[in-house]
Amino acid sequence: MDLARLNHPAKERARNPGTRPRAHGVFRVPALKLPADILTFLRAGLRDPRRVGAVAPSGRALARLITSEIAVSSGPVIELGAGTGVFTRALLDRGVPERELVLIEADPHFARLLQSRFPAAQVLAMGAGQLCRVDPFDGDAAGSVVSGLPLLSMPRREIMRILRGSFRRLRSGGAFYQFTYGPLCPVPGAILKRLGLRAQRIGWVASNLPPAAVYRIERARRPPARAHRV
Repeated sequence: MDLARLNHPAKERARNPGTRPRAHGVFRVPALKLPADILTFLRAGLRDPRRVGAVAPSGRALARLITSEIAVSSGPVIELGAGTGVFTRALLDRGVPERELVLIEADPHFARLLQSRFPAAQVLAMGAGQLCRVDPFDGDAAGSVVSGLPLLSMPRREIMRILRGSFRRLRSGGAFYQFTYGPLCPVPGAILKRLGLRAQRIGWVASNLPPAAVYRIERARRPPARAHRV
């Protein structure tokens, strides 16, 4: 081997003062550029992982599914855990006027982002469980509630509080739409029964990250009263 032909780092720097010695055997990885919404989501997850409950914003396919049964006549609409506004945009695409949207978001960073993106909507920076005490429509009732909340990571008492408040604001025939990453409805059967509700899965999105299902939760229909014999 001709050692004189080997490039010595010191000699390389002498010939090219602006260069640095090469690191042999080390691969340089290009900087990863993530979309702004994903970065916002990751920061929120670091601040409070239990509140966010996801690694990235919901995809467009999931947004289309969870809003697929909502029309202009469904307004006003309440959105719980609106995040970066993925479901909000889908609601606008369905024809719901922005002024008929109430976006509830507990994370103050997300709440400010929503207010800047949807200035005509009513943004409430609070937890969804406070809906029992807050009437966003001054007596008017909502036609639908769309939830992006991580119910699987919430205690049962909090889930009951959220559902009670939501159905207090929903008019007769209104529905509560919830997505989940789990194989079953995220609301336990015992809670549904206690609140007089029923749940039905309306679809599955395999392309979402992670894959997700959507459930429609509504008031259970009461059987007709039996006629008393005289």
